Amino acid sequence: MAVEGVLEVDGPQPEGDSMPLRPIAEGQPALTLRWARRVAVLLVAVPATAALAVIAAAKSPATLGTAKNATIGRAIVVDAHGLTVYELRPETAHHLLCRKATGCFLSWPPVRVASARTKPTAVRGVRGRLGILRRNGIFQVTLGGRPLYRFAGDASRRGMANGQGIHSFGGIWHVVVAGSTTNTSSTPPTRATTPPTTPYKY
Repeated sequence: MAVEGVLEVDGPQPEGDSMPLRPIAEGQPALTLRWARRVAVLLVAVPATAALAVIAAAKSPATLGTAKNATIGRAIVVDAHGLTVYELRPETAHHLLCRKATGCFLSWPPVRVASARTKPTAVRGVRGRLGILRRNGIFQVTLGGRPLYRFAGDASRRGMANGQGIHSFGGIWHVVVAGSTTNTSSTPPTRATTPPTTPYKY
């Protein structure tokens, strides 16, 4: 694993850093001992710092998780906040139907990461290849080649799946089911509806 932020200095060191010097006074250790102590501290500090970074990364919530949902009757995919994740069928990353220009993002905000350097992660049970789709200045998470969204009608509450089966923006919205690369949940009768236009809030 590459570690950034480590500064390496090339070239010869000053003679006093590597050669023993006479003690300043009788009974006082040589300066070389001081350098040895400094090196020892650095050798301990660097691995400790790296370990803390690994622990911090491990504590970060996964981009996608899973949760049981009573409405769907199965385990579903949720975002890092525990909110239900949707996909629009038949939309793909190469055939986009939900667009910001049409107001789709107001009702169906994309699941996103902070930047292109942020690697999406998922817990066990989420199947499919994770990816990032850059669009409209954001970095949207994709699963199995399909862009992922949340639904404003869920009111930022866990366990909600009010967007299931809605027909809008050229397709039908489905809750993403855990443990499958394709959505196999039983879809209720398709209902055409006017999605809420209230901006999505966490």
